[in-house]
Amino acid sequence: MTRILLVEDDRSIITNLTDFLRGEGFELEAVTGQRDALERLPGGFDLVLLDVSLSDGNGFAVCSAVKREYGLPVIFLTASGDEFSVVTGLELGADDYIAKPFRPRELVSRIRSVLRRTGRIGSVIELGGLRVDTEKAQITKNGREIFLSALEYRLLLVFLNNRGLVLTRQKLLEEIWDAAGDFVNDNTLTVYIKRLRDKIEDDPANPTIIRTVRGLGYKVGV
Repeated sequence: MTRILLVEDDRSIITNLTDFLRGEGFELEAVTGQRDALERLPGGFDLVLLDVSLSDGNGFAVCSAVKREYGLPVIFLTASGDEFSVVTGLELGADDYIAKPFRPRELVSRIRSVLRRTGRIGSVIELGGLRVDTEKAQITKNGREIFLSALEYRLLLVFLNNRGLVLTRQKLLEEIWDAAGDFVNDNTLTVYIKRLRDKIEDDPANPTIIRTVRGLGYKVGV
């Protein structure tokens, strides 16, 4: 079972996330401050959910220790619009962030996405005849290997790690903007989605894996 350390000083968030994440199959332990977090880190966790403001100290110091000593993935919980905290957290090595207030199911999606990217859960994803081995970066379709560019591969992982969720074009741009060092705007995103469909769909003109949700974005079935 995946073990998560939640470092958060808001008791209501602790209570709600504890119940929800345990219901999703995660094992969760919560602490409220920097000192307690540093004491618990040797406990064999797989991921850290980390608030910036703590009852003592701050999340940045905890993130630095997590990355330096344990190499665990970190997701920051930040106040909405707090760009400074987001940038600082990412510079310290955080793997993702989510702004409060957040939807629990979106957080679960982010957690699973980070765990897959960091090789801490299921390295093989299968969907509609598509098989993606994230450890080997190998993709096959109905048993036949297919080859993707770095950005196409990153885009595919974004879709697969967010199965069941509608992804807006803006969200996709945020996820892949720096992949392979390429600049991606709205027009080139359309091109990459078409290229990806051409390679992974049985009938690219009538896609069943990456489906368009008219007026909203795209969705990959569960």
